[in-house]
Amino acid sequence: MSLALVIGGTRSGKSEHAERRARASGLPVRYVATADGEDPGWEERIRAHLDRRPSDWKTVQAGPRLSASLEDAAGTCVLIDGLGPWIATALHLAGAFERPDRAVLGRVGADVLAEINHVALAAQRAGAAIIVAEQAGEGVLPAEPASRAWLDVLGEATQRLAAHAHSVELVVAGRALRIGETWTTLKSSYDLDVVHPLPELRHHGDRDVRPGDADHAVNVIAGGPPEWLRAALRDALEQGADRYPSEGEAIAAIAERHGREIDEVVPTNGAAEALWLLPAALRPSLAVCVHPAFTESEAALHAHAVPVVRVMRDPERDFALDPEAVPEAADLVVVGNPASPSGTLDPAAALLALRRPGRVVVVDEAFMDLVPGEPSSLVREALEDVVVVRSVTKALSIPGLRAGYAIAARGLAARLRAVRPPWSANALALAALAAAARRPDQLAVIAARASAELVDLAARLAQVEGVRTWPSATNFCLIEVADGAAVLAALRERAIAVRSAASFPGLGSGHIRLTARSPEQNAILADALGEAIAACA
Repeated sequence: MSLALVIGGTRSGKSEHAERRARASGLPVRYVATADGEDPGWEERIRAHLDRRPSDWKTVQAGPRLSASLEDAAGTCVLIDGLGPWIATALHLAGAFERPDRAVLGRVGADVLAEINHVALAAQRAGAAIIVAEQAGEGVLPAEPASRAWLDVLGEATQRLAAHAHSVELVVAGRALRIGETWTTLKSSYDLDVVHPLPELRHHGDRDVRPGDADHAVNVIAGGPPEWLRAALRDALEQGADRYPSEGEAIAAIAERHGREIDEVVPTNGAAEALWLLPAALRPSLAVCVHPAFTESEAALHAHAVPVVRVMRDPERDFALDPEAVPEAADLVVVGNPASPSGTLDPAAALLALRRPGRVVVVDEAFMDLVPGEPSSLVREALEDVVVVRSVTKALSIPGLRAGYAIAARGLAARLRAVRPPWSANALALAALAAAARRPDQLAVIAARASAELVDLAARLAQVEGVRTWPSATNFCLIEVADGAAVLAALRERAIAVRSAASFPGLGSGHIRLTARSPEQNAILADALGEAIAACA
């Protein structure tokens, strides 16, 4: 139940953009043609449009009542292409071009605008509605009265539709620009909830921890940086604080660790910055975020006015990735592996199945170094259309240093580097990246510790009545309880911080993410959780 308005000049690519949106809706498509198929001047254009459209789309010809094409359209995506030819036909049928007197033009204009009001209302009852309109008023004012009337009515009709639309896009040279969005919840033409990044998408676990709390909310390995890293950081502070950071040493070490070329490595201010570079570097027309997942990817896409479709992991399938659920029209797909907050580790084959011509696949592997052996990682695969995002923040207990990087084929890496701020990674972060890359054996020890702590926590949770759990490959797990708000409050009273997962798309108030700690700390958490659930029963 949404209305999207796509406007643009002649040959701007507006029709093709609208068709991509219709395909991405996942709904049966009813294509409403407004051009006169018997006009020889339109024959070639109509044939090109027909060749582009999927064979299973139903095509209908618009009549005098344009709103009729939206009737009985529940569960259907209705694409009306376009508004200008329909208005021209209305003027032609009324004889306005042969007899362009003011009374005729005024009557036709009033009738058309009244019908546009009906169209706007009828669109709200469709599964999704997309209307293509020519951008009015950017050329010379026509000298002929009927042509001026067409322009006037088109401009007014477009404004009326825009007032009712959930999204308005201006297409220029094949690129779509969102117009006039507000800082509120929007409804996209894909009939999916699209939420602006403030505040839901920008809530993170560190906000849930008070001084003195037992921290099971933040998924950073406890205990602070290992001593070998502290020594590297001290050296970097003494030797590099008086100069601008140089990333060559870190890049070389990372490239050697992963078997990649140095020009394929892009250090960033944490993995989050790498994800925020994507919309500016890649300029996607339609992005997919696989959820539930780290939400900064979607926040960045919305901030750059990129249309986003959410593809949801199914909890009944242990949150496994379903590549077939991704719309074919998507030219960017962002997926976490392991995913947060579920900890799901997808096989490499499932990730590779996301690849399509013209599409970039971004795999957020921020937690991969906490998985012993790093199975299914794509970081060593030199693929032209895959970007892998990594972080050492969690494993090395240095969230304050923001140490991350992206690895991609040379062309993609260059595009990321082109939009990255200068000195993005500071000297201490670069020292941490280099030191970690040279010590894979030490990272393996940390991953083994994280795995052992998770196994211990999972065993304890299995003994707690009223808790649903899912398999996890990293140092945290997702649970579900009947009364999440009451459980959170009870744990908070006992100075135990956990991460409510309600802000992750697809999850609710009963979902909670728990970070595994030492067996002693896990035991305290499991006991408190059991008591909180029992008190709520």
